[in-house]
Amino acid sequence: MTQTLAIASRELWSLFRVPVGWIVIALFLFLTGAVFTLGSLKTGEPATLRPVYGITMMLLVLVAPAISMRLISEELRTGTYELLASSPVTSAHIVLGKFLGALAFLAVMLLPTLINVAVLFAVSDPNPDPGPILAGYLSLMLFGCLCLSLGTVASALTDSQTLAFLGTLLTLVCWLMITNVAPKYVGPELGARLASASFSARIDDFARGAIDTRHVVFFISISAGLLVGAGAALEFKRWK
Repeated sequence: MTQTLAIASRELWSLFRVPVGWIVIALFLFLTGAVFTLGSLKTGEPATLRPVYGITMMLLVLVAPAISMRLISEELRTGTYELLASSPVTSAHIVLGKFLGALAFLAVMLLPTLINVAVLFAVSDPNPDPGPILAGYLSLMLFGCLCLSLGTVASALTDSQTLAFLGTLLTLVCWLMITNVAPKYVGPELGARLASASFSARIDDFARGAIDTRHVVFFISISAGLLVGAGAALEFKRWK
């Protein structure tokens, strides 16, 4: 566990040492702040964070690939992976440490958005129910876990950050299209099955304050499976 945390700490600080990390944070906070101001604080309507959750989910589709694209591919490109692999750490340590470092970066990026929550409570009378707010943030972290774990797999498969970014982005976009758009153009039975794998429907449920354990299991199980896949890819490279 100590080795995993050491890798996670190194990865977290490395994300803050490159310009892309700060650019991602700045753009993310600007866009979520704009949506909060224009969509959540409409005169004569109840203040809500649901518009923010929706745009944040879409931004994570772009942000997560940018965060995760260099996790392992950079090590492969520079040759430092061989040094890391020869040290007394397993592929599981490397994958989990890299993933946790990226997840910590995502949490830091979301932290300033709590200002929106404070503003919401300041301007609302009566105060909003905290349940949907907490559930909404939980859903964003779970979705972020899934996106970052997918990005970790892509980063473990190539030494090109560009390919890792595009692979993760296109996979997420295709998933969204298949589960949100395709159900409208296929039969009801197939459409229902495709829609059952939708990210946005689950996040919308969370935003209403409904913490369904099936949704939690959905995100965690897919994330865990993807991380296992990333570990297998690294193990193959280690012994190739």
